[in-house]
Amino acid sequence: MRKRLIYCAVALMVAGLYLKAAPSLAYEDPKKEVTITGEVIDEPCYVGKNGARGEGHKNCALACAKRGNQMAIVDDANTIYSITGDYAANKNEKLIPFVAQAVEATGVVTEKDGKKTIAVTSIKKVEMK
Repeated sequence: MRKRLIYCAVALMVAGLYLKAAPSLAYEDPKKEVTITGEVIDEPCYVGKNGARGEGHKNCALACAKRGNQMAIVDDANTIYSITGDYAANKNEKLIPFVAQAVEATGVVTEKDGKKTIAVTSIKKVEMK
């Protein structure tokens, strides 16, 4: 009888752990592409200079992008998505035409330690709001 109770307890613990993890396993697709809209910014300037962005900061952001600084997209909610992948390669070569512009970027978004990144697969300019 005692053995049976132990087996039941272990089975319930395993079932509980599975049920706790199952919702996150069922709904998260880490490779799913999403589309975000925002402005391409020079992340160090944006963070270090109290939100430096827009047309007034474009020349500085372009110079920083050409040096290979970390570029990002900031959306209307001020969420920062650091740009990674092919678009960030070769000192941001493919991002230069989009610096300080409103864009719609598609890619895989990941988050680690509260920092979001997007591995951009496509990007296009959109109208500023």
